[in-house]
Order: sequence, then structure tokens, then C-alpha cells
Amino acid sequence: MEEEQIAKGLAEKIDRLAAGREIKIMHICGTHEYAITKSGIRSLLPKNVKVVMGPGCPVCVTPQAEIDAVVELAEQGKVICTYGDLLRVPGTKSSLYDSVGEIHIVQSISQAVDYAREHPDKEVVFMAVGFETTAPTTAAVVLASPPDNFSILVSHRLVPPAMKWLLQQGEASLSGFLLPGHVCTISGIEEYEQFHVPQVIAGFEPLQVMYGLYMLVKQIAEGRAEVENAYASVVKREGNVKAKHMMAEVFDVCDIVWRGFPVIPESGFKLKPQFEKYDALRKYGITLKQGRETKGCLCNELLRGIKEPTDCKLFGKACTPLKPVGACMVSTEGACRIWYTYGRGAKIVKE
Repeated sequence: MEEEQIAKGLAEKIDRLAAGREIKIMHICGTHEYAITKSGIRSLLPKNVKVVMGPGCPVCVTPQAEIDAVVELAEQGKVICTYGDLLRVPGTKSSLYDSVGEIHIVQSISQAVDYAREHPDKEVVFMAVGFETTAPTTAAVVLASPPDNFSILVSHRLVPPAMKWLLQQGEASLSGFLLPGHVCTISGIEEYEQFHVPQVIAGFEPLQVMYGLYMLVKQIAEGRAEVENAYASVVKREGNVKAKHMMAEVFDVCDIVWRGFPVIPESGFKLKPQFEKYDALRKYGITLKQGRETKGCLCNELLRGIKEPTDCKLFGKACTPLKPVGACMVSTEGACRIWYTYGRGAKIVKE
């Protein structure tokens, strides 16, 4: 009850601050969407304050071309190690779940390396997805000299360039961003100060999210555009310096395609030349080929903040977690999967 009262109190403050304004806030984190939807935060907000999801689910933004590539590697007889969320992500013709090959679900890249060491007669490929949060673990493994039968399909992406693209396009008409706490734990705050829009780094408990939204609306009402840190117990201005040094040692920044986006400049990582022997695409001569878009699926628009899951005619009908048509229905951080599971009517509850 105490949490409900605090949440309602914050909602009332948001209502007063937002009076007479149309406010659209984007979060870039699947865990934020989980907290917002499961706890019914949107139901507490005034109608003129809208919170939309962006490209914050790493599995969701992995494009079909990369799924096609890892499926091709599996069909060639390579052992694929990856996270469970990736199995059902649809490529052009198939997903890993429906492919012919040896697939292992792992909890970390280290487990994939251990498997490669234990099976020197097998070629093992790890598909490394994720934002700045998971890229340091990939870098650490590369620096530790994994065995020669181990390679990586690098699918890491960087959040600030995607934000820059969204702001330049302007199609979502955004008033501000709720920044991803996990990513900012690694990257810090400075990279986000280039954007002259209200931004707040928030935690993941329902009340932490509500407080972050209150801070954002307060910024907007006061005409400020700053990066405020409501997750200071975890996020430091400089971020994780050691992790950033490892990433800089192993990776070069590159232009890369995101699902739902065109090529976003300097938004991805590739292995530096001295580590290219671990690049699975180069090692096995795989070329990324952009496939056709899935007809009827609105994942692309969802990831850009211009549609909601229930806008899609396939949602909950032709597209379900067991038979996903789009990537946003696959991952536990995907907006469609979250909305399918929790809907929009729950109340603030104790976790």
C-alpha cells in the first residue's frame, strides 16, 4: 500500500507539471518496459504524458541478416552457442530454433569458451548480442586468448548513436529520454550530454521508474535539457573505466544496421585487425545479406517509438511467443512479449 501511495503521489505531481503539454518520453531499455507494463505505470499517468518503447531490446534490434548468418553457420555444422532469447528470433527463412544444427543455450560467453576447450574437434561460434552492458565480457574473453576453434559473431550495438538517429529523424516527436541504467553503468554520463533534450537515468523498480518519469516531466516543464542521474547508487559520471578500456582495446567502432533502422553511423563494434581470427563471419566466409521485411509485422515502427504492440493486427493472433512473427515477441525484453504476458491493466505491486 505504501508503494501505491507514493506512486500515486508522483503521478499527481506529473499531472500538475504536465498540464497543457503533450509529452512523449522514450525509454531505451527492455527492463524498463517490463517494469512499466507489469506494474501498470502507464495507467497512472495523465493521458497527455505518453511513454513509448525504443530500440532497447538487444535481441529485438538484431537484424534478419545476422540471424540468417548464424543459421547458415549452424547448417554448415558449426556449434552455435547463444542466449535462449535468440533461438526463436526470425530470420528471412528460419530461426535458430527451426534450423538444422547443434545449438547450445549458454548463460555467458565464458561458457561457450569452456565448451570449445572441452571439444577441440568442434568449431564453436558464439553470437554476441547486446549493448555496452555485455560488450565488455566479449572483450575480456578475446583478451584472454580463447582456443582456435572458437569464434564470435559480433552483434554488439551502441545506444547513443541510435538516440542521435531518432532525434535527427524526428518521426517520433520525442520530448525526452528515460536512459538505460545498465548501459550507463558502463558508459557513464558524458556521451549523453551531446543531446539537448531532457534525459534521466533511472533504476528498474517501479518506484524508481516513476521517480525518473517525474524528474523528466519536471525538466520539460521548467524548460531544461540536462542529463540527470536518478540511479546514482550504481551509475557514476565516468562509468566503468576498466570496461571501457577493454572495449577500446578489442573493438573498432563501425556503421551497422539495426532491425527497424537503416545503417546507423558508428553504432556498432567490430573486432580490431589483430583479433580478426575470432571473427566468425570472416573465418567462414559468411556475407551478411539484407532480406525482405516480414509482411504485416510492426516491429520496425515499434522500435522507433511510432507504434505500440496492439497497433499490430498480428499481435496475439498470428504472432505469439511460441510462434513469433516479429523479433519483439521473442525476447523477455521485447515489448510485444511483455504486453502479451502482462497487458496494460496491472497495478503497482511489491516486487
